[in-house]
Amino acid sequence: MQRLRVALTGLAAVVLLIGIAGAIFSAVDRDAPVEAAGAARPEVVANLTGALPSPAAEAAVVDEPLAELGVAPSKSAAEPVNVTVVEQPPNPGAPKP
Repeated sequence: MQRLRVALTGLAAVVLLIGIAGAIFSAVDRDAPVEAAGAARPEVVANLTGALPSPAAEAAVVDEPLAELGVAPSKSAAEPVNVTVVEQPPNPGAPKP
């Protein structure tokens, strides 16, 4: 009988704690948001987004995520590649053919 009383007391304590926490969190949600002086205003920040990218640009990002990150070369030939060939002097210690 004592075990049952302890178990029900513990269960009642947990339910009471959950009820108190729920009341506290619902009271916090009803408060108006605090606006700090000089802070960004949401209505202004929402309008700062740039123009929407073109569908071709979106496709390039989706098709080549590694190229976008600079990890792998891009498949498109739209970007010119600058290659400089440097001739090295012959190695004097190399065997002659």
